[in-house]
Amino acid sequence: MADWWSLTDLACRAPDASRIMARLDGERCLTHADFTRQVGRWQAAFNAQPALECAIYLNDPFDFGAAVLAAWHAGKTVVLPGDDRPGTVQALRDAGCALVGDLSTGLQPLSDELVTHRLAIDMAAARMKVYTSGSQGHPESIEKRLAQLISELEALELAFGPLLDQAGPSPTVWATVSHQHIYGLLFLVLWPLAAGRPFSSRRLLYPEDMAACLGPDPAVLVATPAHLKRLGDQLDWQTARQGLRAVFSSGGPLPFEASRSVADTLGQVPIEVFGSSETGGIAWRQCATADEPWQPFADVQWRLDEGCLSVQSPRLPDAAWYLTSDRAQPAGHAGFRLLGRADRIVKIEEKRVSLSAIEQHLLSTPWVQEAKALVVDTAIGARVGVVAILTALGREQAEQGRRVLSELLRQSLAQVVEAMALPRRWRFVDAMPINAQGKTPESLLSALFAEPHRPDMPPVHWQARGETEALACLDIHADLAVFEGHFDVAPVLPGVAQLHWALTLGQACFAVPDRFVRLEALKFMQPVQPGTALNLALQFKPQLSDPNLCGLTFKLYSQAAGETEQRDHASGRAIWSYQTSEAAHA
Repeated sequence: MADWWSLTDLACRAPDASRIMARLDGERCLTHADFTRQVGRWQAAFNAQPALECAIYLNDPFDFGAAVLAAWHAGKTVVLPGDDRPGTVQALRDAGCALVGDLSTGLQPLSDELVTHRLAIDMAAARMKVYTSGSQGHPESIEKRLAQLISELEALELAFGPLLDQAGPSPTVWATVSHQHIYGLLFLVLWPLAAGRPFSSRRLLYPEDMAACLGPDPAVLVATPAHLKRLGDQLDWQTARQGLRAVFSSGGPLPFEASRSVADTLGQVPIEVFGSSETGGIAWRQCATADEPWQPFADVQWRLDEGCLSVQSPRLPDAAWYLTSDRAQPAGHAGFRLLGRADRIVKIEEKRVSLSAIEQHLLSTPWVQEAKALVVDTAIGARVGVVAILTALGREQAEQGRRVLSELLRQSLAQVVEAMALPRRWRFVDAMPINAQGKTPESLLSALFAEPHRPDMPPVHWQARGETEALACLDIHADLAVFEGHFDVAPVLPGVAQLHWALTLGQACFAVPDRFVRLEALKFMQPVQPGTALNLALQFKPQLSDPNLCGLTFKLYSQAAGETEQRDHASGRAIWSYQTSEAAHA
């Protein structure tokens, strides 16, 4: 079992240089001794700060953890903003919060003064405020006592600690999520601090980062469904599988197909954790079947009230039952299945988005008289769509171009919502569609967004095809699905689409084996816009210096009419192996 140290006295203990708390790039690491010293610097800064509430925003998780504990030792309430957008920062200022860290004019730790002696934190008195979308469309502040957070850490340790602490050194915790949100706060910072498991200071934003950083050393991956669904099969995951002890997923439902794919790719069935900012962790599951029920944590009681889940646990502010907006039904031994949300909070890329908040902000602009927000399907997944009735000023603006108007509205919304929540579809109407009862059901709104099928691949015109070389011309027209959401004002062909087309057409032309190994010298030079006649030159080398490998070199270029010089857009080389995966690792 891990050497558990309570957060209340973690920074009160004698500095321990043998307890590793964070790993930096390379071989460098930070210890408990480094942590207590940084807590001292931050506490000295907080002691000189008169404000009782401090909004902490720090990109580095080690510095963030030290600042949070220091604020509690200094008797401050920690406010946890989820982002540093101008609207968020201004709201914090208006609320009287001291800004800390990487926020504009944020408080910094004192370098020439530090507090070396401190009393244990009173976990009943220490507070943290987190923000989440409210049911009425306004961000709601949720206050958590440290005792509530510690109860969650203890529940996680009881459920998963033995799995993580197998023979050998403690695993390093890696995350794709930000510690500025409660999932990352708990799983990346607070739980590892208490359990003595080091965490990485580097955030894994892309599959390439995961494949490169996860290796033979013991590791834990904290991720979201959005990241896990995009691991891909074009990277070499063999090394990453070697030391991985667990994969956690939270923030939204992980489809069973994605769970199986992660298990095949990383060698671990994801542990899904269900809960919310309001309730804390409620239940967990590892999917062996598509309808695997959720198992509540040992200290959670649950029941159904009018079809929705009610819970009672130490993570709540009192002993009262908390009614969620999650519809559920009993399943398995003491477990339950979730049947979807019953309110207007939706999940986009595992982030909570309030459709009401989007509607209310649009009504506050001078261009919109009435608005209905909903979730619509796009080529890049579920996104927000808006049906709006315009004011007279809005109609005047629309006469200059509806795209210009939609961009104005998106820019206004960007001050209050995250990028993934910005509407990708707009329909400006004279009146809302209604049914025979005079109501506007979502089905009528969704019908406004129905569009004809948009192709994924452009028309291909082969100019030459040989045994080892080929040349094709691709008609890059504006109706291709890959331009969806990339970008609204000036569409640009995504690099991932260029790479996909090059590899797909190369495999169609030449005797390329099944086992992909790697990409080399991948470059994207100039952007590709609709209307481009894009040339794709392919060269296949059936055998490289290693006879088990072959290579496909590709180059994408164009030449506008009347121009003598060609424009280079992308190039690279893909390597495949003739060996099977089993033979390669025999």
